[in-house]
Amino acid sequence: MEKHAANLPLHPFEEGRVLLIDKPLDWTSFDVVRKLRRLVRTKKVGHAGTLDPLATGLLILCTGKFTKKINDYMAQEKEYTGTITLGALTPTYDLESEPQQHRDYSHITLEAVKEMIASQFTGPIDQVPPIHSAIKVDGKRVYELARKGKEVRLEPRRVTIKEFAITDFQLPVLHFRVVCSTGTYIRSLANDLGAALGVNGYLSGLRRTRIGEFSVEDAMDIAAAEVFITKTLEDGKQGV
Repeated sequence: MEKHAANLPLHPFEEGRVLLIDKPLDWTSFDVVRKLRRLVRTKKVGHAGTLDPLATGLLILCTGKFTKKINDYMAQEKEYTGTITLGALTPTYDLESEPQQHRDYSHITLEAVKEMIASQFTGPIDQVPPIHSAIKVDGKRVYELARKGKEVRLEPRRVTIKEFAITDFQLPVLHFRVVCSTGTYIRSLANDLGAALGVNGYLSGLRRTRIGEFSVEDAMDIAAAEVFITKTLEDGKQGV
């Protein structure tokens, strides 16, 4: 009996699957993992690249044996679209905190923005991650230290901005598309661009549209994922 049980096939999600999820607004990446982990009925579920709660778009989930591929997916280049609002900054570099230090932005032109991007925000750049991020310092998440008012110093990291295009210019809002290496913080890009222009800026919207060859156009929303997982498990039972 024990030998027969050992030879039984694993259910589909333990064998390993890649699930492309369109993460909804206000969900953390772990919220998605926790939700789908209950549905697929295996503890081995992980995601390849965190999205902040206020970001939407492509989240790659790996289950079962495919969790070994997570680092490979995380290393691939990423594409984002979104908006940067000029004329203020926020402590978190996005709308998780209130805009402050308002400045006049009326003199900013599209040409000035494009020139700044070309000179300082294209190709290999040194970027300091946001202090409100999940990076660990001395074993603690830096956002936890920042929320307690403790001083946090993070070293610059080398990232590559392959493309940074302004797709619409409606002051104070810049619509953009970015193609970048892994490890790039788009929040920092927004904050640093605003600072370089002398008017401050923060990330006011973000959507991840691609990771490597995986596109958000092929992703499922949470409801569709529930249906897909349920049907896959039912089909698996019938095949045993």
